[in-house]
Amino acid sequence: MQNFINQKILPPIMKFVNTRAIKALKDGMVLSLPFIMVGSVFLLLASFPIPAVANWMNQTGLTPYWNQAYNASFGIVAVFAVVGIAYTWAKNEHVEGLPAGMTAFVGFLIIMNSTTPVKDGAKTVISAAKAPNLLIGFIDRTWLGGQGMIAAIIVGLITGWIYTWFVKKKITIKLPDQVPPAVANSFVALIPSAVLTVWWLLVYIFFDKVAHTTLTQWIYTTIQTPLQGVTDSFGGILLVTLLVPFFWFFGVHGSTLVGGIAGPILSANALENAAIFKKLGYVDAAHGGHIVIQGLFDQFSTVTGAGMTIGLVIFMTFMAKSTQLKSIGKLALVPGIFNINEPVLFGLPIVMNPMLAIPFFIMPPLSAGSTYLLIKAGILPYLNGVQVPWTTPPVVSGFLIGGWKVAIWQAMILVVSFFVYLPFVRSYDKMLYEKEQAKVTEEKA
Repeated sequence: MQNFINQKILPPIMKFVNTRAIKALKDGMVLSLPFIMVGSVFLLLASFPIPAVANWMNQTGLTPYWNQAYNASFGIVAVFAVVGIAYTWAKNEHVEGLPAGMTAFVGFLIIMNSTTPVKDGAKTVISAAKAPNLLIGFIDRTWLGGQGMIAAIIVGLITGWIYTWFVKKKITIKLPDQVPPAVANSFVALIPSAVLTVWWLLVYIFFDKVAHTTLTQWIYTTIQTPLQGVTDSFGGILLVTLLVPFFWFFGVHGSTLVGGIAGPILSANALENAAIFKKLGYVDAAHGGHIVIQGLFDQFSTVTGAGMTIGLVIFMTFMAKSTQLKSIGKLALVPGIFNINEPVLFGLPIVMNPMLAIPFFIMPPLSAGSTYLLIKAGILPYLNGVQVPWTTPPVVSGFLIGGWKVAIWQAMILVVSFFVYLPFVRSYDKMLYEKEQAKVTEEKA
């Protein structure tokens, strides 16, 4: 089985993961994380979970300031995505990345439809082409967040690819060497940026005239919404949470691999939940809330590390008899609290260790799947869309993403992880202890 997976399954998967598009997508999305984390803090402040504190901030007029910071960070994450993806594509191809990112941002704005309500009564959507005087300087923020995420990804990838092709083919304006580099670089970007701007304008005109919509709205309706629906299901969360430990077991960074592909969709789900939470102070299905979001994936499948190994580490630290497990447990305990478990994965090891494969595979889907069902049944609240730093300790992270009920449930799940790992690690510990004792006896003899 090991040879079959290493020779037949992993090579095509790794080839796909290492394509220029997937690398640009994965690395480009990472650039938006600081703004997501910072924006999440202001989202929590704007919709504080303790009513007394929330009322005090509303009365003192602080809440509008928190919303201002949220709207300029977490609220426009699609902007960071489109710039980051095009920038990363160009940079990976050894081309100046910033002009590519700026060109992608321009294209992303072009394909959107500026809208505003008319003055006579009901709010009516008006296209920029039909009422340009009413819409000067107006950008519809709706498509700068979660609803524009897939469009941002597509524009970023296409722009990065075309921009890089022009530069590498030297279809640029070349100035004499005496010209300062800053000026010369701006002229290098002139031709590819102009071509791409015209291209995205033609795309906008096509969708406006033929489909009577915009590319962004069309992508959201026909691509993003179905993808979000597929992931936002019991089967979807079981699949993505099972794949992470599966790849890790064979030494491949499953969290990065699966997160890089599924992450944009899960983030789009989270952004929509965050928008609902910001507006209402809670999230529910009636207002379009999603159960499977980035927070569910992070805090109920990879919390304390891939495989949710904190229960294993607790046994190793306090109950193991073998010197090997005790030593690794003491080394891994503190990092595990902060969701770092490489000492366990490679030091124990779990990688390529059939004795620990079953609990390592079972625990993440068990945790995330049961959480999904509890949210679906109304026992746990929908997660608020807040994305906390990946090193945030468990229970604290549970409170931040969903309140005290989610924090208590997360603590219970961590206790469950101990009992899931217990029979397997106990057998492994017994085997190691017997080997150590036999070695000691042999050395004495």
